[in-house]
Amino acid sequence: MSLAIWTPEGLSSNARPLSGRAWRAVEAQHQVSTAKLTDSLADQHRLEEIIEITKPVIPLECRHLNFLLSTPFRYGAPYPKGSRFRRAGLTLGVFYSSELAKTAMIEIAFWRLLFFAESPQTPWPKNPPEFTAFAVEFATEQAIDLSTHPFDAHRTVWRHPTDYESCQSFAEAARAQGVEVIKYESARTQNRAINFALLVCSVFQKAEEVDRQTWRIHFSASGIRLFGEMPKESIDLPRGIFTDPRTANMTWNR
Repeated sequence: MSLAIWTPEGLSSNARPLSGRAWRAVEAQHQVSTAKLTDSLADQHRLEEIIEITKPVIPLECRHLNFLLSTPFRYGAPYPKGSRFRRAGLTLGVFYSSELAKTAMIEIAFWRLLFFAESPQTPWPKNPPEFTAFAVEFATEQAIDLSTHPFDAHRTVWRHPTDYESCQSFAEAARAQGVEVIKYESARTQNRAINFALLVCSVFQKAEEVDRQTWRIHFSASGIRLFGEMPKESIDLPRGIFTDPRTANMTWNR
């Protein structure tokens, strides 16, 4: 790969303003889990405070944010395996998100499927688990769009299903030049859906999420189905839709 677009000059000349909404999905279990262990709201609140103390420290510049926004930026414990734009180890956080709520749900459905691929004896959930897709507003003067020229010449590298080395190196170079957001294509969809990697807390325009949706993920021998509520939406992900070697030998009948 040509490194010309990674030079300080190349990154600076291709950085552009970018703003909008970004969607992220999380399992809807935070308050439900602690409620099961306590007898009152006061006890539940105290338990959540104790749990918060045990978690890695939130950077000072992120502490004004709601926990949904600040959590990806927690430091203090090694990042276990690394991800597309973040190396394993004590590395800076990344808020991974998507342009659309349904793209965020497809992303999380893939990672859930990967868990089952690595655990072939685990049965499918009897009841479709519930997830919350939430939207944030962001804005920056320094964004790089990997889906456009000249970066799209390396599309297969940015979308590689398992090898993140080039993406991680690019993110490090981009951070060094003050880039705050990376816009890129999802590797888990076939329709060039867009994702965002928000690299710093300062891009958030509000301290809390600006919208929420409830979704459920249904796994079966036929594939995956996503059900959204308010607005109603359903997505069918048949077997084999994810072109990832880690799910190639997936045990669907369980």
